[in-house]
Amino acid sequence: MEKSTLREFRSIASYLLPYRGRYILGFFFLVTVDVAQMLIPQCVRRAVDLMAGGGFAWKQVLFISLSMLGIAAVLSGGRFLWRYFIHGSSRRIEMEIRNRLFEHLLTLSYDFYQKNKIGDLMARSTNDINAIRMSIGMGLVALVDGTVMALSILVIMFVQDARTSLLAILPLPFITVLILFFGRAVGKKFRRVQETYSAMSDTIQETFAGIRVVKSFVKEWWFIKKFADTNDDYREANMALVRIFGVFFPLISFLSGITTLILFLAGGWRVVEGAMSPGVLVALFSYLQMLIWPLMGAGFVVNMIQRGAVSLGRINEIFNTQPSIRSPDTPASVFTNAPLEASPGEKVIRIRNLSFCYSSGGSSGREALSSLNLEIRRGSIVGILGKTGSGKSTLLKALVRLIDPPPASVFVEGVDVRSWELSRLRGHFGMTLQDSYLFSDSIANNILYGAEDALPEPLIPGLLEDISRAAALDKDLESFGRGWETLVGERGLTLSGGQKQRVAIGRALIRNPEILILDDAFSAVDAETERRILNGLLESRKGKTTILVSHRVSTLCHADTVLVLEDGKLSEEGTPEELLERGGFYARTAALQRLTGGGER
Repeated sequence: MEKSTLREFRSIASYLLPYRGRYILGFFFLVTVDVAQMLIPQCVRRAVDLMAGGGFAWKQVLFISLSMLGIAAVLSGGRFLWRYFIHGSSRRIEMEIRNRLFEHLLTLSYDFYQKNKIGDLMARSTNDINAIRMSIGMGLVALVDGTVMALSILVIMFVQDARTSLLAILPLPFITVLILFFGRAVGKKFRRVQETYSAMSDTIQETFAGIRVVKSFVKEWWFIKKFADTNDDYREANMALVRIFGVFFPLISFLSGITTLILFLAGGWRVVEGAMSPGVLVALFSYLQMLIWPLMGAGFVVNMIQRGAVSLGRINEIFNTQPSIRSPDTPASVFTNAPLEASPGEKVIRIRNLSFCYSSGGSSGREALSSLNLEIRRGSIVGILGKTGSGKSTLLKALVRLIDPPPASVFVEGVDVRSWELSRLRGHFGMTLQDSYLFSDSIANNILYGAEDALPEPLIPGLLEDISRAAALDKDLESFGRGWETLVGERGLTLSGGQKQRVAIGRALIRNPEILILDDAFSAVDAETERRILNGLLESRKGKTTILVSHRVSTLCHADTVLVLEDGKLSEEGTPEELLERGGFYARTAALQRLTGGGER
C-alpha cells in the first residue's frame, strides 16, 4: 500500500477509537467463524478415511455429522454477530463523518462556495463517504478474514503434507505481485471515477435549479446533450476500472486453478503410493478452495482501501479548508456580555477609507470600493443608489463580513467589525438579498427561519399575522390553497417574483433587527404594494436603522439620507430633495424614471 494511502487513513483513527470495543468483538466473531470453517475439512477427512477403510461404525458417522451441524450453527451465529458489530460501527462512523462534513461546510466562508461547485460537494457528501464506509467495514473484514484464513490454511496444509502443499502454492508469489500492481492502478482510476461523478452531479444540480431558464429558452436539448456528455465520461471512467477488474479476477482464478491442478497431480500420486490417505487429499482440496477466497479477497481489500483512501483524501481537502473569515480569538467583550444600549442619533455605522478589490486567479482586479467614507446614524432611513458594479453589494457584504474589509475601516456600534463575534455581528442585522432565496418548505417556515431563537408555539400565529401585514402578504395568503402551510417549492418556484421578495422581507422583519438592510427588495413589487410596505416600516421601525438599496427613486424618496455610489466612491450625499436640486446622478435617474412605470413581475 502506498504511503499516501496510509497517511489518509491516519485521519480516520479518531472515528474508529470510540468503536474499538465493537470492532474487537466483531473481529473476535469473525475469527471464530474462520476457525469453524477450517474444522469442516477435518470432519470430511475423518469421514472419508473411515469409509475408505471399510470398517466403520454408524455411531462414528453420526458423531461427525452432529459435529458438522454444530459447526454450521456456530458459523451462522458468528456471521450475524460480526456483521452486527463491524458493519453497524461503519454505518455509525459514516453518519458521524457526514454530520461533521455538513457542519464544517456551514462554517466555511462565502468565497469557498464561489470556488467550489455544489454538485461536487454533494458527490463528496454521498459517494465519497459511502466509499469510506466500505473501506472501514467490508475492507477491514476482508483484510482480517483473508489474513487469518490464508495463514491458518497454509499452516494446516503443511502440517497435513508439507511436500504436496509446497508444490501446490508455487503460483502464489505471482498473485502477490499482481495484487501490488493492481492496487496502484485502482487508486488512479477510482479518483477519475469520483471526479466525473462530481461533474455529472453538478450538471444535474445546475439544470434543475435553473429549470425556469431552461424551459423559457427552450434549451432542453442542450442540457440533455450536456448531461449525456458528462454521463458518458462517467461511464468511460467506470469502464476503465471495470477493465482492470476484468483482467485481474480471471487471472487470479486461472492461477488458483493451476494450484488445484498441481495438487491433483502431486496429491493423487502420493495417494497411489500410499504416502497420503484419501481423506487428507480431500481435506487439502477443501483447504485449497478455501484459500482462493483470501487470494481474491486480497484484491478486494486493495480495491476497498484504495477507493476509501481516494475518497478520504477528497473529504480531507474540505476538512483542511479553514474559513477565511472567522471570529477573533477574543471578541470585544461589550458584545458578548450584555445587550447593546441604543442611543438615538448616534453613529451606528462608520466607514473610514474603505478600499476593497476582489482577487481573481491569485491576482487583484479593479477596486470595487475605493477610499470610501460615510456615516449612518441610529434610527435613520438611509437609501443607497448606484449603477450596476458601483460597489453597493460589496459595501453591504463588508458590513456583515461576508467579505473581510481591511482592519479599522468598517465600524458597527463604534467597534471594528473584525472585533465582533461573527454570529452576534450578523444577528445584529436583518437582510434581504437581491436574490430572494426561499427554501422548499411552507411559507410560514420560510419566514420563521429568520427568527433568532425558537418561538413559543402560541405566539406564532399572531406574529405571522403582523408580519403578513407588514410585508403586504395578507391578501396573497387568501389565494394560497393552504394559507401559511402552502409549500413554495424549491427556491420558491411556485411563487411570483414579488411574492418571493415579500416572503424574504417578512423573514428579515421577524427578527426585528437593530439594522435592517433591504437590497433591491422591491424590484418585483408594484408601486402601490411598495408604498404600503414602506409606510409600515417607517411606523414600526422608529428608533432603528434601515438601509434601502434600490435602483428606484420612488423607493429612495422615503429615506432621510441618500448615498450615491459611483465606481466604488461616494459621489453624492443628502436628502432626496437636496439631491434633486443638485442635478447629479440621482436627479437624472429620477427624471428618467418619471417616464416609466413599475409593476409586479
